[in-house]
Amino acid sequence: MDKQEGRDVSAVPIDDPEYDTAVPRQREPSAAEIYLEVQRSPAFQEVRRRYRRFVFPAALAFLLWYLAYVVAATAAPGLMARPVAGAVNVAMVAGLGQFFTTFLLTWAYARHARLRRDRAALELRWDTQEMTRGVAQR
Repeated sequence: MDKQEGRDVSAVPIDDPEYDTAVPRQREPSAAEIYLEVQRSPAFQEVRRRYRRFVFPAALAFLLWYLAYVVAATAAPGLMARPVAGAVNVAMVAGLGQFFTTFLLTWAYARHARLRRDRAALELRWDTQEMTRGVAQR
């Protein structure tokens, strides 16, 4: 039995105000746990689903259009050299079409994000910041 100057050590009071054995302290989640919780949330999954439903088909369509241009330029040089108007040929029109579709796709992506995802993503961001506020102050 541990004794200190004739007294039982377990009977010595602890002067730490944070030490309270009567009320168990709840462990606050870490930032990583909060972000994993947000990632598993239905709101986050919906934002990701909307993102994928636009990006994957758009990227595939653009890639196929680009590959068709490259294949046509190498496999059908006669077709690509056919004049359209004066010195402008099919290859030049298709090349300019590549630039046009790049800008069109960029505009469509920005519009889709603004209309379908930005508000939900911003709400998730605010909720996440609110949850992590206590973690950052430690």
